[in-house]
Amino acid sequence: MSSTRVLVADAHSIDGTPDIVLSFRGRLNLRVIRGGMPSVGRNHGAALADTPHVLFLDADIELAHPSVLRRALELAQRKNLHCVTTNILCRDGSWIDKLLYASNDLFQYLSRWHRPFATGMFMLFDTEKFRELGGFNQQVAFAEDYLLSQQVQRHRFGIVRGGVYTTNRRFQKMGHFRVASLFLRTAMNYWNSNYFLRDHKYWQT
Repeated sequence: MSSTRVLVADAHSIDGTPDIVLSFRGRLNLRVIRGGMPSVGRNHGAALADTPHVLFLDADIELAHPSVLRRALELAQRKNLHCVTTNILCRDGSWIDKLLYASNDLFQYLSRWHRPFATGMFMLFDTEKFRELGGFNQQVAFAEDYLLSQQVQRHRFGIVRGGVYTTNRRFQKMGHFRVASLFLRTAMNYWNSNYFLRDHKYWQT
């Protein structure tokens, strides 16, 4: 909708992102803001939010169905949820790419029984709760989205079907084994704040 405010955090991209974004100003209420590491850019955008909910999307995702956002918002409002996420799909990846993302989705569903987690690819947050939790921790070097969403109570967390498409670029750069092992280590260290403060070389690949 043209009335929906869209904030794009740009971290000195070299692919012309600001110009591409601003070319849509005639149809959307757009603004490019200062970015940085994911936590920084997301927090800058959330600080400007004046709506009851704020949606965080990664730059390289695409909604798998036009109704995903509407249904996520309806679910959040109907059940008074603090955070709503969705499934991750890899449309053009190999079978192992799709298997690993499907495994992530399965773990995400299972996490609702213990400590729910969402990825920054799609996180619809109650704005007031987001600010109460302090937003994304800008001191952590990895999995800031995982760390924040785990603070949400189980009965205030939801997953809407439909999904978002992402690419397999992380697998191509890091390798399947390294990405999978990093995910498992992260899940096993949910209680260890020092783990998230260490540099896992995630953003250097």
